[in-house]
Amino acid sequence: MADTQRAALVTGGTGGLGLAIAQGFLQAGFRVQAAGLGELPASATDLTFHSLDVTDDAAVRALVADIPRLDVVVNAAGVIRRSEELEPEVFAQVVDINLTGTMRVCAAARGKLARTNGSIINIASMLSYFGGGLVPGYAASKGGIAQLTKSLAIAYAPDGIRVNALAPGWIATQLTENLQNDPDRSAAILARTPMRRWGQAEDLVGPALFLASEAADFITGTLLNVDGGYAAA
Repeated sequence: MADTQRAALVTGGTGGLGLAIAQGFLQAGFRVQAAGLGELPASATDLTFHSLDVTDDAAVRALVADIPRLDVVVNAAGVIRRSEELEPEVFAQVVDINLTGTMRVCAAARGKLARTNGSIINIASMLSYFGGGLVPGYAASKGGIAQLTKSLAIAYAPDGIRVNALAPGWIATQLTENLQNDPDRSAAILARTPMRRWGQAEDLVGPALFLASEAADFITGTLLNVDGGYAAA
């Protein structure tokens, strides 16, 4: 009998947004492969984990080749190096992980996603829209994610693959811990955010499930803001 259980691969799935999304897909009945560096927390016992460096093209292709079925790929692997990104070498590393790493995974998964009329969900950012003076590599990579999402939506549409992105606002994760702990910066962020709170990683789960669902069958090439109204303010 054919395997009909829908399957998802989530890169950056060991923490933050990626882990929350991976657990959300698991709870929705998907078979979930969480890939990334580091280890899963002890509480994530139901996720299948794979160690993966998205800058390693051969490793990316090997992992995808070993997954029997793919319906959804979520590209959540990413880093931020803050002011170090003003150095060209660090800038290049951040772009390689955040942007080129996403492209590696998309390219490797294309064939299997075509078999299931699957979808790709990339993780963009508010910095896909705005500049970041202290994070030029991160901002450039997330601006690139927006354009990559639109471009692959066009390129992969003949294969029946939809490509969209979530653009989180200020989410309380390890990447934003310094800002959360800075009273002045946190207050400025909340003042600009109409919903007046930091987002939680779990706020991305519903939108991700929507983009992966039949309800979004005519949606591709779109960035969906999950930002508490930040971009509208």
